[in-house]
Amino acid sequence: MNRRYVNIALRFIFVLIAIVLSVIGLYFVGRVIIPFIIAFLIALFMNPMVNFFQQKLKRSRTFSVLLSILLVLVMISAIISLAVNEIIQGFVYLSTVVPAHFNQLTQYFERLFVTEILPIYEELSTVFKNLDQNQKSTVLTNIEVLGTKITLGFSNVAQAISNGLYRFVLKLPNMATMIFISLLATFFISKDWYVLKGKTKKVIPDKIQSRLRSVYKNLQKALFGFVKAKFKLTLITAATVLIGLLIMRVKHALTITLLIWFVDFLPYIGAALIIIPWVIYNLFVGDYTLAINLSILYGVIVVQRQIVKPRILSSSIGISPLATIFTMFVGFKLFGFLGIIIGPFTYIFIDSLYESNILKDLWNFIIGKKPANKPEVS
Repeated sequence: MNRRYVNIALRFIFVLIAIVLSVIGLYFVGRVIIPFIIAFLIALFMNPMVNFFQQKLKRSRTFSVLLSILLVLVMISAIISLAVNEIIQGFVYLSTVVPAHFNQLTQYFERLFVTEILPIYEELSTVFKNLDQNQKSTVLTNIEVLGTKITLGFSNVAQAISNGLYRFVLKLPNMATMIFISLLATFFISKDWYVLKGKTKKVIPDKIQSRLRSVYKNLQKALFGFVKAKFKLTLITAATVLIGLLIMRVKHALTITLLIWFVDFLPYIGAALIIIPWVIYNLFVGDYTLAINLSILYGVIVVQRQIVKPRILSSSIGISPLATIFTMFVGFKLFGFLGIIIGPFTYIFIDSLYESNILKDLWNFIIGKKPANKPEVS
């Protein structure tokens, strides 16, 4: 066999093994150093603010970092306080309204039982009395099995909820520790940002730095773009919901809109978590007008999201609408709903590697091609 092809195969296997080991290593190491990864990301986002305070206030970087962290914590606390206040007001309103609606719902089920279920039960009782002993035993056995399955299902759900709450409570000390370490690491990383940057530059060769810088800029643009696109989409949804609720003259429309806006940040679920149960409830209590209006509102939200989402994502993360739709579809087919996010980001990552010539360098290494600026040894 030609020795050149053997070397190419060996180099290809080496690159493949190196990539697999790097991914596995990053996964396991990343799980251990999560607080420091979070701290690095916070410091990265916060660095322009620190630089602004350092230049405008003419104070030390330590003071600027502390001020920036304090402002970020104050802003987060203010947003949480406003959201909690609105939610509390909404619950106070619901506590005065829900009892009356619950009575209506109870009366509806009573009428349903008397007019629909009871006649069916009487007919089934008549049929059951006319069965022979073996048929009666079979029916009773099936009813017992069904009852056991329903009871087991409810007990499994209750046990899963209790186990989830138990695990959450157990994780609270770890979460508090992680938050504390992340804030502490954020302070030191941000304070020594340019010192760490200078040391990193000394360790990493210039050629690799230029490649990594190109990949970093593309990924940073995609990440910021995705966050900006998500924020735009949720704002459009919130505006649509608020306008719809005001037209329907629903009380506490702003509180409900804020709740839907908050829920809309959750992946896959979105406004459906609030609107669909609301529609079902209104159907039960007989408020068909509001149920139909809410259904129309939800339909408008879904259609609007499907039309606007590819355009906003493509303009925000820097890929064409066709590529956005294609990668979202392929990601959905491979990974489910999570693939809608994985698909475009995978495309951006591969495109970043291509634009920075990293893929070209890997290919040249595999085939044994030397760089153009170095003379080939004969």
